[in-house]
Amino acid sequence: RFMYVIEGVNRASAASGEVKGSYFNVTAGTVEEMYKRAEFAKELGTVIIMIDLVIGYTAIQSMAVWARENNMILHLHRAGNSTYSRQKNHGMNFRVICKWMRMAGVDHIHAGTVVGKLEGDPVMIKGFYNTLLLPKLDINLPQGLFFEMDWASIRKVMPV
Repeated sequence: RFMYVIEGVNRASAASGEVKGSYFNVTAGTVEEMYKRAEFAKELGTVIIMIDLVIGYTAIQSMAVWARENNMILHLHRAGNSTYSRQKNHGMNFRVICKWMRMAGVDHIHAGTVVGKLEGDPVMIKGFYNTLLLPKLDINLPQGLFFEMDWASIRKVMPV
């Protein structure tokens, strides 16, 4: 699949004269297999790889370290997110995941919009974006920010 995708990317770039790209999903059953897929994606010339949230937090952080060491951008896909973030009785807010992913070293994340399948309240979505982008968070109850938080030197995450 990667071969077909990179062929399409290269063809589109040549035809348009513009830089084109694709997020190569390297998600697999083991971290070792994800490393192999990521290496292959890198050899093909892509600069961005994607993983799914469902791989687990240790694997996410391992892939973030790999991406940083290999000058690659790591995008996190929210696959499986709604199974726990949309549960009113026992779920958790997506803001918690935003914080964890920022600490884990992810570069991009689908942070939602006010329309579409990742929709949410506009003020709440703004809180997600602030959690990912701001160096310091102030208390903002409408955005769901209950505590001040200083991210110090922890890198930002680009919401996409």
